[in-house]
Amino acid sequence: MKTVAAVIDEGSTELELRELEVDEPGFGEVHVKFVASGLCHSDYHFIDGVLGGRTPIVLGHEGAGIVESVGPGVTRLQPGDHVVGSFVPTCGACRYCATGRSSLCDMAADTMNGTFPDGRFRYHDAQGRDYGSLCMLGTFSERATVMERSMIKIDPWIPLEVAVLVGCGVPTGWGTATEAGGVHFGDAVVVYGIGGIGINAIQGAAFAGAKFVVAVDPVEFKRETALKLGATHAFATAEEAAASVHELTWGQGADQALVTVGVVDEKVVSDAFDIVGKGGTVVVTGLGAPEDRTVHVSGAVMTKWEKTIKGSMFGTLNPHHDIIKLLRLYDSGHLKLDELATRTYRLDQINEGYADMKAGKIIRGVILHGK
Repeated sequence: MKTVAAVIDEGSTELELRELEVDEPGFGEVHVKFVASGLCHSDYHFIDGVLGGRTPIVLGHEGAGIVESVGPGVTRLQPGDHVVGSFVPTCGACRYCATGRSSLCDMAADTMNGTFPDGRFRYHDAQGRDYGSLCMLGTFSERATVMERSMIKIDPWIPLEVAVLVGCGVPTGWGTATEAGGVHFGDAVVVYGIGGIGINAIQGAAFAGAKFVVAVDPVEFKRETALKLGATHAFATAEEAAASVHELTWGQGADQALVTVGVVDEKVVSDAFDIVGKGGTVVVTGLGAPEDRTVHVSGAVMTKWEKTIKGSMFGTLNPHHDIIKLLRLYDSGHLKLDELATRTYRLDQINEGYADMKAGKIIRGVILHGK
């Protein structure tokens, strides 16, 4: 089957649309027609060089669609099912899945290279060249063959253009606050970077009952959005936030500092470490170049004040369990999703969407396939 996909090739400075062939689903695989795909900063890191991986590759790791056909061995899904893709597949049997840490599943080892566990690819061009699928999804294509283990069946009455957001940004941000950060009622929380992940860290912290939820972002539009979705205070700089948190907590400092900026650097980690008080937790969820050493703090202070710095993948949540829970919270009105998709785009407008993201014009952009 043919499809048009947005790809990155060696030396690309922006995404290019190419017609590709999609393999029929093999054992344990399904063929999905994606309806919507989210524009996440992590995909753009293939262009700006922050992340590296094999090229050519079909980008996109946040997608929602409908199952069109299934391969042999598929037991949980059938044609017509509405699904959301998880950028972390879960095998259910590795050491991490078996101990309740499926966000670290071993099956995700080659997600940046776009290969499947069998070492093969599912996209090819007319010349027979293989194209990877980012996170084994490749949602910047209307059609894709993916593993059943990467797909979560959802309630059919939830609009797919809304459900798409729980594939990455929503659970990653929400879980950064509620699971990795362990926010409790009455806590003081600071969130650095109010994009598709940070805005949901705001929502998660507010839902958990934090007394103060402080947003830090240089873009006024993002600060205003944070205040509408749960933040109690918003500042343009870390220095302004630090002064306010010192006053709000009577000098004790924040309980959690959540780093969800687009590109993590040493300053933001240091700012987060400094703003938390005794027993405070810093969660680094944003990405940076793997070779960059971005954590430089006082070991003595960390020891004497029992501060914690930790990373979080997928918000340290369980994709097959927590994606459904989040959509049920949306259904009940406790989680805001409609307000997150600032603008929709056609696939041929994808570079415009990323330009808007870089300019701070959107919280989350959504590609609507077939438009």
